[in-house]
This record gives sequence, C-alpha cells and structure tokens, in this order.
Amino acid sequence: MLPAGETDLTQLLRTMRPARQPGRYVFCPVPSLAGLDLSECLGFFREAEACTVILPQAVADRLGLPYSFVAAWLTLRVHSALSAVGLTAAVAGALTRIGVSCNVVAAFYHDHLFVAEADAERALAALEELASNGSVRF
Repeated sequence: MLPAGETDLTQLLRTMRPARQPGRYVFCPVPSLAGLDLSECLGFFREAEACTVILPQAVADRLGLPYSFVAAWLTLRVHSALSAVGLTAAVAGALTRIGVSCNVVAAFYHDHLFVAEADAERALAALEELASNGSVRF
C-alpha cells in the first residue's frame, strides 16, 4: 500500500511550499480523447457534455482547440492525503480574500491550482503568506 500523505491541516499549511510551474495552460472541451496524444495532456476529466483536457496553451493552439481561460499552474508541494480535510478550503479562502479565481486538481501526491495567468504572482504571494502563518481563517 502507498503512503497516504499528510492529513493534519496545520502541518499541510506550514509545509505546502507553493511553486509556479512554467508555462500557460488551458482547459479545452473535446467530444472524445480519440486522436489526442495523451502524453501532451496534463490531465483530463470525462463529463456528460464532453471530455475536458488540460493542456499547455501552445498544444491547444497547435491543435485548434477552443478555450476561454488561460491559466498559470501552481503546485502545493506537500504530499497531501486525498482524505485530508480543509486544505482546499483554506487555499480557496486565501485566494478569495484577494479576488483570485482558482480551479483545483487533486492528484495522488499534490494539489494543483490553476489561476488566471495575470493573477499568478498575487496568488503565489497569498499562498506563501498562508504557509508562513500556518493557520487558517474560515
């Protein structure tokens, strides 16, 4: 069995070490994954209406895929357990206080945040402040 990761909210906040990944990313609806090189996809999710793929903007542009939101990708580098309670709420609260929209993708090891590219530096600063405080206001 794999290690589950951290569940204590205070520890998660103090050790989340947010980092910006290079590049610009977009969410694109596609009718199916057929014909896509999945190695170019950062992720995908199947919904009733379409499959949403998360791609580097350059890949989406090359493929002529539609999108409406260009994002920066921020990673919380703490190994958070999928069962951890409060991390997403704490992060969302910190970003809400500065007026930044956020789309969260929880993977096995880390949580990944997609914020408007224009807001990336402000978002990163807010997350670093949240980590340095190590506490949350709900």
